Amino acid sequence: MPAAATHQDLGHGITLIDAQIQRPGLAACYLIQEGDRAAFVETGTALSVPGLLEVLELKGIGRDQVDYVIPTHVHLDHAGGAGALMRHLPQARLVIHPRGARHMIDPSKLIAGAAAVYGEEAMARMFGEILPIPEERVIQAADGDTVSLNGRTLTFLDTPGHAKHHFSVVDEMGHGVFSGDTFGLSYREFDTNRGAFALPTTTPVQFDPDALHASVDRLVDQGLEYMYLTHYGRVGNLARLQAEQHELIDAYVDMAREHGDTGEGRHEALVEEMMTLLVKRLRAHGCDLPEPRIRELLGMDVELNVQGLEFWVDQAKG
Repeated sequence: MPAAATHQDLGHGITLIDAQIQRPGLAACYLIQEGDRAAFVETGTALSVPGLLEVLELKGIGRDQVDYVIPTHVHLDHAGGAGALMRHLPQARLVIHPRGARHMIDPSKLIAGAAAVYGEEAMARMFGEILPIPEERVIQAADGDTVSLNGRTLTFLDTPGHAKHHFSVVDEMGHGVFSGDTFGLSYREFDTNRGAFALPTTTPVQFDPDALHASVDRLVDQGLEYMYLTHYGRVGNLARLQAEQHELIDAYVDMAREHGDTGEGRHEALVEEMMTLLVKRLRAHGCDLPEPRIRELLGMDVELNVQGLEFWVDQAKG
């Protein structure tokens, strides 16, 4: 049985809900409530769905009062639970990037890809069942499109760089943007008196540094106060984080190019170089966690980031 859902009211009708993926504080979903209507941004996995429904019940929101389910992109920690969640929400429509819609309607390629990486048994344990969504319940939101949540406008911006099927959701009434993975990762364990620490995510297979630089700037150029990150929570002080994202994207690219032709041992060398860089940056940020704990918290992300960089640099070589 999953633990009771951890949630936090952030004001502006927004509730952060822990998606209960791997560890507390790793992945968030958001519930937006406007009057008697609601929407979810991100779904986590199918195993996250009971917690999302529990928060609805705690808030006295009926399942038929949810109008939209909005994954920022189709990676399984963001959209893996969409089909399962939609089955509980009779009035809801899925809003998704046009490049991701077909994978929500027919998730067979998502399932096959995850099974190839994790194996079927581990995939079921990590993600639960990935269910299809009827095409007539799917809205494809292109750049600049909007939906109205009981008069509250949500605007979709195409924000590639992490993935080509990624949009971000501008919510002016929430004073922020639901940025998915485009504005990086920021775990609360790394907060100091300087505020949040964030690092870019270059997960395979669609990392594009030029596009990511442009998307980071586009999000900040909306002129709002917050980013609502999937990993994890709401952050402010966006100008500083923007500059640091650019610095780290460039540093990642430099290290990938330096190790572009090292062959055997490249992966391990890149993992250690990235981890060393992030530990150094965290120390400069004022983080005093023991280094083994930092490595534990960042281990999975660094591994995935390096895989993405290797794919990118190998593709660039042709």
